[in-house]
Amino acid sequence: MSILRRRRTPARPAPDATDTGTIHPLVLSGERMASRISSVFFTVRITGSWQWTLPGPTGRDDLVVLAREYLRRQAAGVLCGHSVLDLAAAQDAANSTLMQWRRPASGLEVAGTAELDVAAADRSLAEEHARRQQAADLEHGEELHRLTQLQRVLADPDLRRMWWIARFPDRFDDLKPLAQALEGLPAPQEAQDDGLRGDIRRFTDELVTALHTPQQRQVFVQALVQTLTALGHHDLTTAAVLRHRPHDPGSTPA
Repeated sequence: MSILRRRRTPARPAPDATDTGTIHPLVLSGERMASRISSVFFTVRITGSWQWTLPGPTGRDDLVVLAREYLRRQAAGVLCGHSVLDLAAAQDAANSTLMQWRRPASGLEVAGTAELDVAAADRSLAEEHARRQQAADLEHGEELHRLTQLQRVLADPDLRRMWWIARFPDRFDDLKPLAQALEGLPAPQEAQDDGLRGDIRRFTDELVTALHTPQQRQVFVQALVQTLTALGHHDLTTAAVLRHRPHDPGSTPA
């Protein structure tokens, strides 16, 4: 006599859940994240933690996905502004963001640390890009220097005349139209002329240029000496007197 036994249906496992305040680890390994050069990548490993802070259990799988994606976005957002050739700075910048507990969603807190590496191919690409950028910067600097020197020559009537004669000795009559076209061209400003020092230097140059006669210049020097004396700059006062000593009566200026 056979006995039929009723087969029991296995119980369905309870959904994975997490409790409030429990810290859970997570890891993202082998992530490739773009550097400052979009075609060059960091290789990133993120060791993170997450916790649920609201009362009552909740589905764990969804929170893990959300936490991983948040850490991934945070790291990628930082690393896209750094070079793979400066690995330590990039890693420090990423960790300064990831290590702080943040809340990507209500009830979920996430934090982590990043370890960076660079594949040989990515490093080679970055080094080649740096070499090309350096060459371009040098070329730009040389061109800027050449144009600055040319501006200095063209802004000075005497230098402009000599430059034109040296370059075009058979076209001297064409110099006058060039001078008219360049009228008002300022001399290039030196880097050290920025700020108050540059303003004073330019004003002084304009003032001295406007003093056409020896008498006007002498009045200016006398006023300058009085000002320096009032300010207590005796060395400068002496230098001004010696450099601009008035000519003896009846003498001819050199």
